[in-house]
Amino acid sequence: MKFSAINELGLTRQREVVLEVVREAHGHLTANDVFVAAKAKLATISFATVYNSLRFLKEAGHIAEIPFGNGASRFDKFTHRHDHAICTSCGKLVDIEMELPPDLVKRAARSSKFKPETLKFTLRGLCPDCVRKP
Repeated sequence: MKFSAINELGLTRQREVVLEVVREAHGHLTANDVFVAAKAKLATISFATVYNSLRFLKEAGHIAEIPFGNGASRFDKFTHRHDHAICTSCGKLVDIEMELPPDLVKRAARSSKFKPETLKFTLRGLCPDCVRKP
């Protein structure tokens, strides 16, 4: 589905605005980031509406949520399987498009004794900007 086909999804105006914000972003937004951008497009939107819209859009498969251990999440316009790198200094989050070795899921399952459903790779380290900082 093309990003421009938002109005064909039968969404409320508030959900359309939230989806537009996530899909127009050049990064991975927090709920607060989405709220600020949505408020600029639709002054009457509330944080609760944005938060509930993000949950709805995620459950409907229109966006992806990237959860973090501290309870914070970022939202991604790409819903296909892909991985991420996050900067441990500034928090920058970027997509990684790469093939994982086919036996990696089997090895992880064998090691953990879990029945695998999915495997997501998150590279944590310093982004190029933070590496260059004195």
